Amino acid sequence: MKHLNCALYGHKLVITKHVTNHVKEYKCKNCSQQATTSSNGKIILLNDKRKEINQTLERIHQIRKSKKVSLSS
Repeated sequence: MKHLNCALYGHKLVITKHVTNHVKEYKCKNCSQQATTSSNGKIILLNDKRKEINQTLERIHQIRKSKKVSLSS
């Protein structure tokens, strides 16, 4: 029944993780399907390859963010 709601009305996506300032991961409230932001800004389904890409992006973003903070101090 939950999947039927998503098929008829669309997914109710909630942000679950901020990967970078522009890339986020989402999860549907109804069916628990996961999605992410693509390189052109569209929301696409999250698969293993994209999950790995997001993990790498997050790691790089955290490193750059920590270097930026240490330089400003």
